[in-house]
Amino acid sequence: MRADVVVIGGGPAGLAAAIGAAKEDKELNILILERDHELGGILNQCIHNGFGLHTFNEELTGPEYAARFENQLKDYNIDYLLDTMVLDIAQNKVTAVNSANGVFSVECGAIVLCMGCRERPRGALNIPGLRPAGVFTAGTAQRLVNIEGYMPGKEVVILGSGDIGLIMARRMTLEGAKVKAVCELMPYSGGLKRNIVQCLDDFDIPLLLSHTVIDIKGNERVTSVVIAEVDEHSKPKKGTEQEISCDTLLLSCGLLPENELSRAADVKINPATNGPVVNESFETSIPGVFACGNVLHVHDLVDYVSEESARAGKSAARYVKSGQKPDVNAIQIKAEKGVRYTVPSTVRINELEDDLIIRFRSTGVFKDSYIEVTIDGQQKIRRRKQIITPGEMEQVILKREDLNQDVNEITVAITEG
Repeated sequence: MRADVVVIGGGPAGLAAAIGAAKEDKELNILILERDHELGGILNQCIHNGFGLHTFNEELTGPEYAARFENQLKDYNIDYLLDTMVLDIAQNKVTAVNSANGVFSVECGAIVLCMGCRERPRGALNIPGLRPAGVFTAGTAQRLVNIEGYMPGKEVVILGSGDIGLIMARRMTLEGAKVKAVCELMPYSGGLKRNIVQCLDDFDIPLLLSHTVIDIKGNERVTSVVIAEVDEHSKPKKGTEQEISCDTLLLSCGLLPENELSRAADVKINPATNGPVVNESFETSIPGVFACGNVLHVHDLVDYVSEESARAGKSAARYVKSGQKPDVNAIQIKAEKGVRYTVPSTVRINELEDDLIIRFRSTGVFKDSYIEVTIDGQQKIRRRKQIITPGEMEQVILKREDLNQDVNEITVAITEG
């Protein structure tokens, strides 16, 4: 089998990347490989609205947003294989398996990694207690309620204040359950401010910051959980324990990019994001292999995933047409004080056509602070923000005319006001 561009994953990133490649060159043969039985990825179970404000200038539900992109596949004659698991990637070959073809290989000119992310399970959280029924990740509960039509439980405690957990607090309440508390280990929420307001405050659901679950009780089914306040080292404080009766515990404790394929192919991984290190074209350390969406770094908004992935698909199409570009004059983008990481990590000035968008997350909560960008020590951007939190991705845009071949280093930092 042969394709010019192979896109691994048919979720929001994969759909946008495939369409981005097709828009760049309609003559290219583009193939999407998706392990699920339908396209759309996580959007299919996100029946709440709030999607598409940036991309389509209107509010859509997750399935509606996915459908907009799926319809475009027909316009560009983009092929896709469902129920297909990718086993291995190399620079110019993808090995996969499905029930129709068995194990097969696809020779290709470029690969775009769009595998998305997964939730951190209970086993990774080291919560003491037995293993009763009633413990779910928030995403699993979302699928049960929105797609399968099952209620996970009636009295709920949620550990973690990621966006999925916040949204499920509202969803479970609307379906008749009682959400008793949302506990967050950190002293700040991991979700968007709007979700805290719309999903917790509007329904009088308490958010307990600097709290965690230290025990799960119950034999066959969860009967209660014990929570406690934690200190600055995230250790439970003695004397702060309280037991909350419930039959369900939902875990919303972070997302992990699905990079097993990337690691097996020796793609360089950024330890801060657990995603590939990429340049301005979203090209990884392996020429012709690109990455975008939540497999690269976890996003707040699917609109940003689509925007980023379209650019990655466009870059993949250009790679197929023109081949590998020399990695000369690659400028490092440094994450300094208060910045966990930047995407991209490097930029080749001669490959830049438009302004450079740099996205990043902070290391903590900063109030009345400044986002500063310097080029070779000279300040180019200093933008004041009342509050910066790790739960919300930030971005800065450097003008193309500010970047020339003599630049050696770009630095992004957060400074106190």
